Amino acid sequence: MKAWSSSRFSVALPSGHRFPIAKYEAVRNGVVARGLLAATEIHEPDRVERTALALVHTPDYVASIEAGTLAEPAVRRLGFPWGPGLRERSFRTVQGTLEAARDALSQGAGLNLAGGTHHAFAERGEGFCVFNDVAVATRVLQREGQLRRVAVVDLDVHQGNGTARIFEDDEDVHTFSMHGERNYPFHREQSRLDVELPDGTGDDTYLAALDRSLDQVLDEAAPELVFYLAGADPFEGDRFGRLSLSVEGLRARDRRVFSACMRRGVPVAVTLAGGYAERMDDIVTIHTNTVEELRAAFG
Repeated sequence: MKAWSSSRFSVALPSGHRFPIAKYEAVRNGVVARGLLAATEIHEPDRVERTALALVHTPDYVASIEAGTLAEPAVRRLGFPWGPGLRERSFRTVQGTLEAARDALSQGAGLNLAGGTHHAFAERGEGFCVFNDVAVATRVLQREGQLRRVAVVDLDVHQGNGTARIFEDDEDVHTFSMHGERNYPFHREQSRLDVELPDGTGDDTYLAALDRSLDQVLDEAAPELVFYLAGADPFEGDRFGRLSLSVEGLRARDRRVFSACMRRGVPVAVTLAGGYAERMDDIVTIHTNTVEELRAAFG
């Protein structure tokens, strides 16, 4: 197995910014330190082609990210200050998810040590998400004839509103989001299936809800590929999550997703999505546990 990482391309954030941008390098180092991947198995993606972005995003929006001409309200909605680092990282992260999807189709599983930018819409970014990597990867693979039917299993603690909107009229892409009912975004889109959980939901209730939904989603979708957004933010120690899953509960979540895909012979491409724990070590542990479970399931 190999992975894709764009951690070398960081974003210069002001002191006290809420987004833990350092997690990407820490996770990359963590999977190597735990012996889950050798350093030589982690590859750096190229820039995604503009023609690929154009399959999802409007030309004006892509141009504004390329040239740094986002208006101030758009910058506030995005949550990141524009800079060359943001532009480069955004282009590379999307390509990383596309490469992970190609790996999944050829090898059974693929991994991007970033991505899951599910709040990005066709015409705008928001919530720390510039381009919608899963949507772009899906459209590229459909255009190439590599697949038709896709399921998006989004277990970030926030609804994948951008993904839901982009695919709202597409019968071939089944979007499933399980998230906190009182959390961002406060204006929701309609996924094919949305499961909303009350504040304080712990392991047992969460996993029971996942058990009720996951088989239904995969049976209805009959996907040729699953994109799994393995957010670390349902964790009980997350600053913005409002749920109360333990580290082991999140590991059990990952195991359920991978097992369900394995039983059906469906390849899975994993992206990390969100994670905002007070302690960086907790974020790294949760994300590297996901990698460990992926390796255990798919080798």
